[in-house]
Amino acid sequence: MIIRSTPDHPIRSSDITPEGVYHDRRTFIKEAGFAGIGLAATLAGARRASAQQGGTSIGGAELKGELTPEEDVTSYNNFYEFGTGKDDPKPNAKNFRTKPWSVKVEGMVAKPATYNLEDFLKPHKLEDRIYRHRCVEAWSMVIPWMGFPMADLIKRVQPLGSAKYIQFTTALDPQQMPGVRFPVLDWPYVEGLRLDEAMHPLTMMVVGVYGKMLPNQNGAPLRHIVPWKYGFKSCKSIVSIKFTDQMPATAWSVATPDEYGFYANVNPTVDHPRWTQARERRIGELRRRETLMFNGYTQVASLYSGMDLRKNF
Repeated sequence: MIIRSTPDHPIRSSDITPEGVYHDRRTFIKEAGFAGIGLAATLAGARRASAQQGGTSIGGAELKGELTPEEDVTSYNNFYEFGTGKDDPKPNAKNFRTKPWSVKVEGMVAKPATYNLEDFLKPHKLEDRIYRHRCVEAWSMVIPWMGFPMADLIKRVQPLGSAKYIQFTTALDPQQMPGVRFPVLDWPYVEGLRLDEAMHPLTMMVVGVYGKMLPNQNGAPLRHIVPWKYGFKSCKSIVSIKFTDQMPATAWSVATPDEYGFYANVNPTVDHPRWTQARERRIGELRRRETLMFNGYTQVASLYSGMDLRKNF
């Protein structure tokens, strides 16, 4: 299934850097072992649909070009558990063990449980979505993620009427994650969303990229993506999902509250204290471009009707 995730201004073919491996799903199916849990057919169907359409869908436009190169996406990373340098996570996460993996769902839900990753994924059909990824350090990428809507997960566990927020927690393992041996943040890494943000059709639970399993440095084996927010809002290597009536105290908003607010919506009118957010550089390009409100996904604006987005940054 190819999902058209439609900003008001479709990405042009000229904005996309070629990446030849996007449609190769065989490696993903083999490595993930998904044939036994009914997802191989979904992946094959997505590949056929893409071939029939003659291109990759984004913003309602068929693209003849493709994406930010896979090498850049998988080697230029923010994942502080494996180091603070952009090139640290790839070598430092090389031997990170992601099998077996379980995710605890708890809090204000009718069906709390601890799920093995395979059981967690079993009811879901994987989808392709190409999203702009905007980092608070004023750089960006265009990335083909593979996963399923977060709303599907939420409906499955049946949040109570009192639940207003979802808190996500990243794995914490000093033996495997050298970065957590240093007090860069108050570990473990915690992020959160309002329930209506999490339910929005654009919000996604991710298990793959470029038609392959997520590399460790990109948040294997499970992460989430919220494309209208800065990248630090996307929790990687998730081990816990908690439904609550209280706004979660998130890792970066605790560490530097004057720099990283809870909402983290891409807003070019609100500068980071140490740099402007009005312009950004797409990885692989030299020129800078203007930053778009909500990263271009203006269909989410209604979620924040009546809010002061300079104060709620």
